[in-house]
Amino acid sequence: MHLERDADIELRLLIEAIYLKYSYDFRDYSGASVKRRVAHALRQFELKTISALQERVLHDPSAFMQLLQFLTIPVSEMFRDPTHFLAIREEVVPLLKTYPSLKIWIAGCSTGEEVYSMAILLREEGLLERTIIYATDINPNSLEKAKQGIFSMENMRGYNENYLKAGGKRLFSEYYTAAYDYAIFDKTLRENVTFADHSLATDSVFSETQLISCRNVLIYFNKKLQDRAFGLFHESLCHRGFLVLGSKETLDFSGYKGHFDPLVKLERIYRKS
Repeated sequence: MHLERDADIELRLLIEAIYLKYSYDFRDYSGASVKRRVAHALRQFELKTISALQERVLHDPSAFMQLLQFLTIPVSEMFRDPTHFLAIREEVVPLLKTYPSLKIWIAGCSTGEEVYSMAILLREEGLLERTIIYATDINPNSLEKAKQGIFSMENMRGYNENYLKAGGKRLFSEYYTAAYDYAIFDKTLRENVTFADHSLATDSVFSETQLISCRNVLIYFNKKLQDRAFGLFHESLCHRGFLVLGSKETLDFSGYKGHFDPLVKLERIYRKS
């Protein structure tokens, strides 16, 4: 019991130290999620205590960057939850077409799978050329990978199946070139994409947007931080703008429930009231 309590104290001190030293704020992330990720990091660093990990990252910025990869484990795939993208195509795109130009914010873009999925969908619907996409994440390594648009070929079969279920209108292979064991995506898909470091825990809104996609990010936040994120989204979205969340995320228990109307509730697609 004492050992567990000591570990909890060590964990709080580590998270506070990271915030004070590097300005990355994990203080309102889900405790269970952070605990799991730090335990995994300890095994990889071959350290016995969180205090030892804290000492390492405080004095070695490269060790912190290693730890950041564990704290922000990227888990993504292209056209993840295909029915979600099909709902965007069928229910949201016709309304997006009424805007002369579009700004879309993909918050927590990880290694870019959702960015390229959204760009492909927009291209097929004739919207990509008049859209600016802001793709943001707190992990610089993930952002760099997203900018490159290079993914493992072994994932392409699954991504192709997702694409077809999401209402894809062409051959998925037309969007990338196979080279060795990798798929290199068409660079024109990211010509209107701005990749940027942005934290939902500490940063503010940077532009008015018509659509915000933040999927499978808020599940790692506690309620206080979720409400902060919803506040940013509400501030950023134009009147009647669209907010799309992940399949396990909802506005129902947040302080912003009354500020959004469900458009396709099953797929977690909302409109600003």
